[in-house]
Parts: sequence; C-alpha cells; structure tokens
Amino acid sequence: MKCQKQFEDVRESARYLVRLSSEKISDVLLKLADEAEANASFILEENKKDLDRMDPENPKYDRLKLTTKRIEDIAGDIRNVASLPCPVGEIMEKRTLNNGLELKKVRVAMGVVGVIYEARPNVTFDVFALCFRSGNACVLKGGSDAEFSNKAIAGIIKKVLKSTNIDENIIQLLPPDRYAADELMHANGYVDLLIPRGSQSLINSVREQSSIPVIETGAGIVHTYFDKSADLEKGKNIVFNAKTRRVSVCNALDCLIIHAGRLNDLPEIMAPLIDKEVEIFADEPAYAKLKGNYPDNLLKIADESSYGTEFLAMKMSVKTVNDFDEALNHIYKYSSKHSEAIIAEDEQVIERFFNEVDASSLYSNASTAFTDGAQFGLGAEIGISTQKLHARGPMALKELTSYKWILVGSGQVRPA
Repeated sequence: MKCQKQFEDVRESARYLVRLSSEKISDVLLKLADEAEANASFILEENKKDLDRMDPENPKYDRLKLTTKRIEDIAGDIRNVASLPCPVGEIMEKRTLNNGLELKKVRVAMGVVGVIYEARPNVTFDVFALCFRSGNACVLKGGSDAEFSNKAIAGIIKKVLKSTNIDENIIQLLPPDRYAADELMHANGYVDLLIPRGSQSLINSVREQSSIPVIETGAGIVHTYFDKSADLEKGKNIVFNAKTRRVSVCNALDCLIIHAGRLNDLPEIMAPLIDKEVEIFADEPAYAKLKGNYPDNLLKIADESSYGTEFLAMKMSVKTVNDFDEALNHIYKYSSKHSEAIIAEDEQVIERFFNEVDASSLYSNASTAFTDGAQFGLGAEIGISTQKLHARGPMALKELTSYKWILVGSGQVRPA
C-alpha cells in the first residue's frame, strides 16, 4: 500500500493521546483557533486555487468556498470544542457484583478515525478538533476539488502540534487520488472507524466497499409539511430560511408538502423565494395555484425525479396532500432520514409526526437549518448520522468514543 507508512504512523501516535491532559488538549485547540484566523489570508489564497478549477454553478462550489467570515466561524467552533469536557474517562456505569468485584463501564476513544470527504475544507479543521478533543487520531482523505485548501489547513494543524510538542502524526492527510480512498477503506488494523461525508454516491461506495466499520452520514433529502392547522407567518419564514439560508448544506429544504386545504396560502408562502430565484417543481394542484403568482421561468410541473432529490441548489419541489396520513406516506417513501419538519398548531398532529416519522432530527415550527453548524451545543459535528447503530444525528465528541469494562477485585476466582 502506498499509504502504509502513514497508517503505521497514525496508529502508533494514537497510543499516546491518552497521556495528554484535558487542559493540554484545550490549550492546543485554542492555539489552533488563533492560528486559523492569523493565517486566514494564506488559507483563502489556497482556497482560491481550488475555486478557480470549479464551475461556480456546481452545487459543490459553495461548500468548497471559504471566506474570512467562515474561517472566523470555524475558529469559533474550535474554541467551542476546546471548552467542552473531554468525554474520555467518563464512568458510564458503576456497581459492585455479588462476588465483590467492582465493575465500571468507562468511556474510551475509538482510536483512529478515518474520514473520506468531498469539497468541504472546513471538515479538515472540524474533524481534527473533534477527534483530538475526544482522544482520537485521524486519517483524512479529502477530494481533489479541495486539494490546495486541505493541504494548507493540515499544514497549519501540524505546525501547531509541532510547536506544542505533540506528535504531528496524529493527523494524516492522504493524497487526493482515488487509490488513497481504496487503501483507507481497507486499512484494517490501523483505522477503527470510517466516516464518509459527501454525496449519496460517495456514501454508498464507501459503505459497499469498506472492510472497516462505517458510520453513514447520509445525504439530506429534507421535507417540511405545512399542515391544515399551520400558522401562515411562521410557515412563510421557516420555508424561506430552510430553503435559502445556505442551499449547499445537507439540511436545506428540498420538498414542501402542503395540505390541500391550505393551497390558497401557497402563493404567499412562496413569494419570498422569488427574490432568490428559487426554481419550483410543483405537482398539478400546486402548479395551478402558483401559475400567475410565481415567475413562469421559475415554475415547472413536477415529475417523479422532483421527489427524493437532494437539490443542493435554489430548487425545491412542492407536493399537495389531502390529509396528514398522505404527508406521512410521502415522507416515508422519499426521506433520507436526515431532517424533517412540520408546521402546525394542532398538538396531536405534531405528536403523531414526532412518533411516526423516522429521521435523525425532527422539528415542529422551526427551520431544519439547525441540524448542523454547532447548533445543538455540541461544539461542531463530524457528520450527521442517518443510521441507527452507535450514533444518530449530529455526531460530536461522545459519538467518537466507545467504552471498556474495568473490573477491580480482591482475589476473586470463578468457581469450576
């Protein structure tokens, strides 16, 4: 394997992370946040090299793009992570067995965490900060789209580690070539957990090919249901924010489901989207109601491909339903189990929505924009898990740990 030495180095370095104090880890992260801001010009220069190679119309462009404000936000997330308690060493369970053995269940780091990701250079900072705070080393395989950005960021991280007398090998940035991803997916004995971040095709490929345990951070096919009991003003603001705040992120709204009894309100709900030039794919009842109330060049009849699609662009579908059960069926059929929302004043409908919709994050009367970006008070996320084993929803420090059992005896032996 071409990456063999990097795998060996990161595995060896991970052994010693447990010796670092929580205070030391916090100090390093705070210094990293300062260095990120101090080197913003350099990061942006390298990021521009990546941006110059990508079509601005590509949905990945916004994810790839860094700005001074985004770097400041990243630094803020790193400081948040530094302020959070390290989960390693937490006693999750403790009791004395009948034979006198003292039993403890203690939280421990995963060890070495691998991440394969596409055009998201912020992930390089986020993954390192979360892994380091939770006692893990990390192996990163970014895409070729973000090659210059990732190299710049990894270089800054290694510089900070070196200046604080910590082994630089606790972070490894693999080459952006395909072979590196293939080797990482089969780095058994070196990498304990693999997390793909990116398109559904990337996630599917990693899940199908990896011989290392994988946590899926699935694509976000996001719905918001506007119920018969919904408040119009709330709905208008929520739909606008969920769709237009940042279209390239996984929690952006893809499909508005509206109760047929509220179709008369649809033009007003959609009106704020006109200035953002949001393209609407509406079913026949919604299309008829929007015709003449929404720009013709932005209004199209929906087909089957309009649903179950993560647009990652100023595009959105509209589905009309005759009752709540029909809305639930539509979500069941097309949801990626990421984030789903309901706008309603009927508490019984909201309760059914929470009980019956299967997704990692459910909202009532709020925008789905909160699912990522450190909005859950977790500091930052390494991804949004859409599976059910080990972790679900935003994955942060605790989700990067496992546990071990510790038994303390006084000479006990088990009878034959």
